[in-house]
Amino acid sequence: MCAASPHSLSSCRPGNGKGGGSRPKGRRGTQTPLLHDRSSYCYPCAGYTLLVLGLTAPVDRSEKPVVFTSSFADMSDVVPPEVRPKPAVPAKPPNVGAPSPSSPFPPQGLGVGGGGISAPPPSAIPVPIGSHGPSHGGSHGMGHGVGHGVSHAGSHTAAHSGSHGHSGSHSSSAGSTLLGYIGIDTIIEQMRKKTMKTGFDFNIMVVGHSGLGKSTLVNTLFKSQVSRRSAGWARDEKIPKTVEIKSVSHVIEEGGVKMKLTVVDTPGFGDQINNDNCWEPISKYINEQYEKFLKEEVNITRKKRIPDTRVHCCLYFISPTGHSLRQLDIEFMKRLSHSVNIIPIIAKSDTLTTEERQEFKQRVRKELEMSGIEFYPQKEFDEDMEDKSDNDKIREAMPFAVVGSDKEYQVNGKRVLGRKTAWGIVEVENPNHCEFAQLRDFLIRSHLQDLKEVTHNIHYETYRAKRLNENGGLHPISSTDTQESNL
Repeated sequence: MCAASPHSLSSCRPGNGKGGGSRPKGRRGTQTPLLHDRSSYCYPCAGYTLLVLGLTAPVDRSEKPVVFTSSFADMSDVVPPEVRPKPAVPAKPPNVGAPSPSSPFPPQGLGVGGGGISAPPPSAIPVPIGSHGPSHGGSHGMGHGVGHGVSHAGSHTAAHSGSHGHSGSHSSSAGSTLLGYIGIDTIIEQMRKKTMKTGFDFNIMVVGHSGLGKSTLVNTLFKSQVSRRSAGWARDEKIPKTVEIKSVSHVIEEGGVKMKLTVVDTPGFGDQINNDNCWEPISKYINEQYEKFLKEEVNITRKKRIPDTRVHCCLYFISPTGHSLRQLDIEFMKRLSHSVNIIPIIAKSDTLTTEERQEFKQRVRKELEMSGIEFYPQKEFDEDMEDKSDNDKIREAMPFAVVGSDKEYQVNGKRVLGRKTAWGIVEVENPNHCEFAQLRDFLIRSHLQDLKEVTHNIHYETYRAKRLNENGGLHPISSTDTQESNL
């Protein structure tokens, strides 16, 4: 039967220009030119019938040329509506036509009767450039409807190689190029404005023997009277018999940014004859702040902003003996290094010569490494190579040998903070005199936010996981209990 109309193929004449009969006129009266020898001309159909992968389309020169593509979605853009074929999946052919000796291509197409109607070779099927293959929905039907009836030498490979693609277009994994300004970069300015309105908290603890200049150093760091002694400490105050925890808070504002600074002092640490377990009150205070924050988190009606009283940094003052660390120093830092960020510093380093200071620093670093004490910044918390490079320089310079002073002196026409001695003035912020400037830049200007993040993400999370595993989870507390605990 003819593929275009239900009549016998014997009534069709070859469309190679040698058959009898007149050619049908085109729509505008012109004779329709002949196609290549693979087509068949049918008088009852009044047009050329071209079988490409089971599709039929009458050709008319009055319309735009028909470009056959490899998917139905692509054909809708190039085929005129008058000649657009309807997608159809032909039934599985009963047999495949035998190869013809005169044909350069193996038989391709449906086996109809004894001869079979041929389809063009794979090279004649146009494929869009840059496409990985037709869509799975259209090409899968063509591949299995037609490809199963063709030989493996030709179009079977073409049908399956094109039908394995699930999509005609693939999204690129690289970032898209913006066609215009969006405003994503303004998020930094939004965060800055919000921080300036709400402010932030920073809690610092100072631990060390009496007389090492803890309060003076804190006042020098923040250039204000923020220490406990500056807030009403009496000169005649006796040394406490046990370690006490005293804190004082101040609001510091600079450049429109507000910071609530809390300084936690530990008077009496290491001042007794028997200093056994003198670190326990300090460890208890640190854990109490974690517990207070945890109860606020598990509360049913949580506050919009939970007050943060957790200790973000602990400055441990080492006596400038010039020999080695004391056993109390090693024991304290070993027990608390896993619950708070410890930064060891050598206090009153102006009592040491330059050579003594360098030798003492090397000896302290070696003892800390042999004792397995991890001080901030820890190596395992380095996020990338840039952080590792910056933190390696800081770790090599620690412990910082510092000098603190809240008095100003005139040096070369400038007012500087320093300590006046018989041979001159020790300038606190002069890197040739001490390492106070390095400590200040590290503690405030570069790692202040990281200190808070490590406290929350590492130390607090460790305490929280341990606390929840011990009790099987905390029960939510009422707002009345929360108010009582705050009082």
